[in-house]
Amino acid sequence: MTNGALLKVLGYVRVSTIEQASNGESLDTQRRQIIGYAMMKGWEVDAVFVEGGVSGSVPLADRPEGAKLLAAVGKGDVVITAKLDRMFRSASDALGTLEVLKADGVGLHMIDLGGDVCGNGISKLVFTILSAVAENERDRIRERIRDVKRNLASQGVYGGGKRPFGFDVVGDKLVPNEAEQEALKSMRAMRAAGFSLREIGETIGKHHETVKRILARA
Repeated sequence: MTNGALLKVLGYVRVSTIEQASNGESLDTQRRQIIGYAMMKGWEVDAVFVEGGVSGSVPLADRPEGAKLLAAVGKGDVVITAKLDRMFRSASDALGTLEVLKADGVGLHMIDLGGDVCGNGISKLVFTILSAVAENERDRIRERIRDVKRNLASQGVYGGGKRPFGFDVVGDKLVPNEAEQEALKSMRAMRAAGFSLREIGETIGKHHETVKRILARA
C-alpha cells in the first residue's frame, strides 16, 4: 500500500563502530525492523538514513545523516527508528527534537516504545523517562572508562586516548617527561600558593582552560 501524496515514511538507523562489531543491533537488523513495522501499518518506507560509526552522544542534528533526516521531514511525515538509543542518548536532545517534530506535525515512531511518541501521552511519558535513563547510563559508562584509565595510568600503563601531560608513551607504558613533570610541579605549587589559573597559564605559556584540565587529570 502506498503512503499517499502527503506522507513520507523515513527510517533512521545508527551504530557506533564498536557496537557494529560486537552485538546484534546491526544496521541491517534495524533496517529490517523498520520495514517490518511499516508493513504492519500499511506503509512503504521511502528512505532510510544510515548513520554508521557515529556516537549516540552527538546530538541528532549534528550527525551527518541525522541532519539530512531533519531537513527532509515535513508536515504529515513519519520517522521510524528501532530503539530510543539509536536516535538519542541525551535527554535534552531527545525532548528538544521531539517538541520540534511535534510542532511540525511529524510523527516519531519508536518500535521499542510501541509506536508514535509524539501523539501518545503514555508513550511520551515513557520516552521522557527512558531518555533521562539513557543519558545517565552514558555518563556512568564514561565515568567507568575514566576510572579505568586513571587506574592504568597510576600503574604506568597507557590506556589509550590523549597522552597525559607529564608523560611520554613508549610502547604501552607511560614514561615521565622530565620537562613536563617540572612544569606540572610548578603549576601545582603556584596553585597551592593562590595563583589563578590564568596567571599560571601566562607563566607557563598555556591557556588557563588547558591548565585547569592538566591539574584536574593530575
